[in-house]
Amino acid sequence: MENKVEREGKGLRGKVEDNSSLNLQWFPGHMKKAERLIRENLKIVDVVIELLDARIPLSSQNPMLKEILGEKPRLTVLTKSDLADDVLTSNWIKKFRAENISAVAVDAAHGKGIKNLVAEVKKLAETKTHKLTKYGAKPRSARAMVVGIPNVGKSSLINKLAGMNHAKIENRPGVTRAKQWIKIAEGLDLLDTPGILWPKFEDKEAALKLAWTFAVNDETYDLEISAKLLLETLVKKNPAGLCGRFKLAEPLSEVGEELLQEIGMKRGCIRKGGVLDTEKVIRLVLSEFRSGKLGKITLDDLPS
Repeated sequence: MENKVEREGKGLRGKVEDNSSLNLQWFPGHMKKAERLIRENLKIVDVVIELLDARIPLSSQNPMLKEILGEKPRLTVLTKSDLADDVLTSNWIKKFRAENISAVAVDAAHGKGIKNLVAEVKKLAETKTHKLTKYGAKPRSARAMVVGIPNVGKSSLINKLAGMNHAKIENRPGVTRAKQWIKIAEGLDLLDTPGILWPKFEDKEAALKLAWTFAVNDETYDLEISAKLLLETLVKKNPAGLCGRFKLAEPLSEVGEELLQEIGMKRGCIRKGGVLDTEKVIRLVLSEFRSGKLGKITLDDLPS
């Protein structure tokens, strides 16, 4: 299997100790445009809704946004909560609130947390909207802007909020590119923006988690190394999920290469001559994890 990035991991055997060969960097031109779009429209919105993936609440925080947003009121929304550990999601929400950051968890697929999100946005916008009417301005809807990394669930959330297909959904990082205002509820308008990543991943572990959750396009790094590292992580995080889904026997190996081989055999990912279809099993592992079929897993632990 070949990717656009040169395969430095060929011949890799045993436990994966180094992820530097993944070369995870991705900052295409349309993301620079997205950053400019956010900066240009910040002055006309009352609240910024920052979406974070509930599986990686820390790793999906864009370090550029703090500088971009400044003192603008902000609501943190943990999306895809249906795929994350419920207890850890609750603890992450408590952590944000303890730091005076408004936060809610949302499962857009089933509509959970939507009403709380709308209520929190309106509450945060009250200072601005009341100030306008106080000085004789005509009452207007609160204006919010949605920001977040690619594939964090913006379009799915907005469609659920609006109750119709205003935003095009496509499960591919970076698909939402144009500026669009959407009527969400009585007294609330929403500005969708494209997802933006930061230009350089200083934290290699965070970069890996972004790749596993599909915030980074699969064609830009070595999938085989990534899949092996994911399996080694899941052995520690949720061994029962691996055993149950792939019918693996305990104790599980802690070596990604061996796990990949065993899963491939169990699922019949075999080519002619009994050779493992490496690409097929890698795609299978990533797909099963991303869809939640391996269980509700949170990869980011709360800081001590």
